[in-house]
Amino acid sequence: MPSSEPTPQTLTNPVARYFLATRPAFLSASALAALLGVAAAAFDGVAVVPWAAVLTVLGAVVVHGGINVLNDYYDAIGGSDGINAERIFPFTGGSRFIQNGVLTPRQTARLGWSLLAAGAVIGLVLAAAAGPGLLAIGLVGLVIGWAYSARGVNLAGRGLGEVAVVVGFGLLIPLGADWVQRAAFAWTPLAAGLPFGLLTLNLLYVNQFPDHRADAAAGKRHWVVILGPRRARWVYGVIGVAAYATLIAAVAAGTLPLAALAALAPAWLSLRAFSGLLQFAESPAFLEPAIRRSINALTAFGVILAGALALAG
Repeated sequence: MPSSEPTPQTLTNPVARYFLATRPAFLSASALAALLGVAAAAFDGVAVVPWAAVLTVLGAVVVHGGINVLNDYYDAIGGSDGINAERIFPFTGGSRFIQNGVLTPRQTARLGWSLLAAGAVIGLVLAAAAGPGLLAIGLVGLVIGWAYSARGVNLAGRGLGEVAVVVGFGLLIPLGADWVQRAAFAWTPLAAGLPFGLLTLNLLYVNQFPDHRADAAAGKRHWVVILGPRRARWVYGVIGVAAYATLIAAVAAGTLPLAALAALAPAWLSLRAFSGLLQFAESPAFLEPAIRRSINALTAFGVILAGALALAG
């Protein structure tokens, strides 16, 4: 066990245990997806309500945290995390809270469901002002989040988890955050969210390489397991090109402002991550730089695009 992994001895504070079990380092993805939706509304001239925007971001992060925790629970009882010897902590192989005895499976499940319930309550509060359309968006998001790793459905183990990530982070969260402000449907949050969702997929995708042997042994068939790492490595480049090309197309169509092209800057990070993956797809121990660059590209893209939309509006 790597020395950096959590143990009952290193995490004696119960608040810290439950907070870190949500894998907070990855929660910025949902926060930025929600900010893109708010920024899309601002760009279209909608008067942003600050308290609703803050509550929207909080709700997205809480639900994301719940999904992360439940994913750890289902992966633990499915066996993939327990046999994962090639994980790169803290990026892949789960939080290790169950495997290292920090939380029991029952405690983990309770935490995950509690966070989803809290997110649902936040959604109900926002829907009281934004209307029933938000309820439909939120319900679909909760179902997809649960189905991502739930036993019997397990989208992530059937080659559908990748699609679920793009739909959740690229479409539902930005659309929902925009709906809170606009109380109506619009194309702008989808145009801003889709490339972000594709880059979120690339982060998930590169994380699958260190885990693929354990996942295959546990019957979890995501894209890297299905294709094999040697063929699968090229898909990362295809997804990255699609993400940045989608942004360019949205600007060319006039849906997003010219300033949005500033979000192309992180493409250099994506390219370097792709180069590292091409070299080390079959040597998981050397993939940490590619994972970090994928995280940085996603974060920079979300921040720059949200800022460009808000300023252009």
